[in-house]
Parts: sequence; structure tokens; C-alpha cells
Amino acid sequence: MSKEKHTHQDDSFENVESALSKTEHFIEENQNRLSMIALAIIIIVAGYWGLKKFYFMPLEQEAQKSIFYAQQYFEKDSFNIALNGDGQNLGFLEIIEDYGSTTAGNLAVYYAGVSNLHLGNYNEAVELLKGFSTSEEMVAATAAGALGDAYAELGQNDDAISQYKDAASYDNTLTAPTYLMKLGVMYEAKGDYKAAVEAYKKIKDQYASSAEARQVDKYLTRAELQLK
Repeated sequence: MSKEKHTHQDDSFENVESALSKTEHFIEENQNRLSMIALAIIIIVAGYWGLKKFYFMPLEQEAQKSIFYAQQYFEKDSFNIALNGDGQNLGFLEIIEDYGSTTAGNLAVYYAGVSNLHLGNYNEAVELLKGFSTSEEMVAATAAGALGDAYAELGQNDDAISQYKDAASYDNTLTAPTYLMKLGVMYEAKGDYKAAVEAYKKIKDQYASSAEARQVDKYLTRAELQLK
């Protein structure tokens, strides 16, 4: 048994030596090619970090400075100026065009969509808000709700319902009750009173301390009467 074990060990060493020999042979034959690949990887990595440090980071800083003024107009309900600028400072539309690849540029899409909604430009609001995405749940919920509002104004009730459901799926006391209420009203408009009752009950059961919960009973009663 020991002799057989020793033979297996010899075979294993021979296999390892053979593999190492083949590897060395491959490296010797392809040394130039491997060196070029290694150099290319170094150039790509260095280029990425250089681009990030000397282009994208300064661009992001510029975008943050630019969006500040537009946000101030937005907070004052000066939506037209917020969208188009005041002659000295950029509006959201120009920020999207100039800084679309930045975080601030992406946020400008949201602000531009909501501004258009307030201005009654519902088609423009839909196009903008459909192209917006974020990992910030509160902003995502508000954006989905705003898109629902735009669809509702356009009479596209099914699309509005879909967006209100999305907005209400973000479980927070600030936005969920608002969009559940809008969802219930939209279901009633569609004649789906069972779904409306479910939306209103969810406000009572899960968001009892919200402003919507204090007035939802009349909506719930109305929908329940329609079911009978």
C-alpha cells in the first residue's frame, strides 16, 4: 500500500511539474501579448480614475451649484423660472442638457417633471417623470405619485392607478396615505368599489395617525354603499 501511495505521489508531482512547464512555455511564447494586455488594463484603470477625478467630480460640483438656484425658485412655486432659468442662472431643463450624467442632473429631471405638472404641461411631465429613477425612497414615491397625477389629468386612469399603487407601496406615513387616498378615488372613478374600499381601509388600519385617516370614513362609507 505504501509503495502504491508513493507511486501516486510521484504521478501527482509529475502532473504539477508538467502543468508548470506548460505554463512557463505559454508565458515565454506570449510574453509580448501578455505585457500588452497588462499595460492595457493599467491604462484603462488609470483612465477611469483620472476621468472620475478630473472630469466627473468637477462636473458634479458644477451641477450642484447650478441646481441650487433652480431649486430656490421651485420652493417659491416659480415653476416657469425654475424650468427655464432667470437669465443668469440655469433652469432645470438646461441643467438636464448640460449635466445629465450627474446626480444633480438626474434630480433635475424629477424637478422638471413636477414643475411641468404644476404648470399644466401634463404630457411633458409624463415624459420627464417616466425617465426618472432614484434609490431615494421618498423621492421615488413622490415621483411615482406625480406621474400618477399627470396621467389622471390626461384621463389615463389605468396608468394613474398603476402609478398610485407604486407610490403607495413605499411604506412611510408622509406619502403612502396620500397616494392610497388618490388610489381609492381613482378606483371609484373606474367603478371598482371593492378595490377602493381596500385602499381606504388600508389608510385606517396602517396609517391611523395620518391626516387622511381623519377624513377617510366618508370615502369608505361611500364606496361601501356602492358595493351594496
